[in-house]
Amino acid sequence: MAHTFDHPRGPDRRKLPRGGRRTGDPGGFAPLVLLVGTGDSVIAQAEAVLATLRFAVATSATVDEALRVMTGIRPDVVVAPSDAAARIRLEAPEHLPIVVMNDEMRDDLDRFVEAIRQSLRAVVRRI
Repeated sequence: MAHTFDHPRGPDRRKLPRGGRRTGDPGGFAPLVLLVGTGDSVIAQAEAVLATLRFAVATSATVDEALRVMTGIRPDVVVAPSDAAARIRLEAPEHLPIVVMNDEMRDDLDRFVEAIRQSLRAVVRRI
């Protein structure tokens, strides 16, 4: 006889999709990277590379917009130019990894992706 567990707040939901995912959403997209910047070609190129590597990507043109967006979504990492990164570090949650996109990373996308992966690994080690 199978035992059913009734959770005090309602039925057991462990087998239901969680985290806002819907049945029509593409599977396996994680973690969420928030790209901050105005260089359309750089942002578009970075977004395309990250999406190909199965990262979920959100973009923001300004720091103010990025900070507003972060109240609704919870990115796993933020990628921003150095001036924007400094402000985001001051106003975003302290546990949020921020990767500074410099000129070298713009020219070397492998280095760019590796910097994102390293920042995500650092968060996992802290937990």
